[in-house]
Amino acid sequence: MKARSDKLKRLVDVQRHLERMAESELAETARQRGVLAETIDVVVDAMGSAHPMHRVFSGHYASQLGRLMQKDQMLLGIQQVHEARMLKERAKGDRLEESMKEARMAEDREADDNQVLDLIDQHVAGYAPASGKVEGR
Repeated sequence: MKARSDKLKRLVDVQRHLERMAESELAETARQRGVLAETIDVVVDAMGSAHPMHRVFSGHYASQLGRLMQKDQMLLGIQQVHEARMLKERAKGDRLEESMKEARMAEDREADDNQVLDLIDQHVAGYAPASGKVEGR
């Protein structure tokens, strides 16, 4: 039978994996927002340009900028959800790890207590008179 600390260690490993997955999703969302920010900068620069071709497309640029801003707001919301999930997974992992350490300490204490009891039993058994001598008195 597996010890409680071993079971908790496995749970901690799984929880840390979930935490890494949440971190990865957060990093991907942050990367997407970075790419989107660069695109927004390009569109804003084009809107502010004095080049005649850009003036022709200024309405198109304005609508594109609006869509890009909406997408940025959406990604911001997703990023906040990923941040909260990552913090939640980290907190769960920390609690599980603390429980695992406590279980391991309890198991170690129990093993030490059993060793002491075994030594006491051996000591008492070593000094007990033989059964024949006790009955003969």
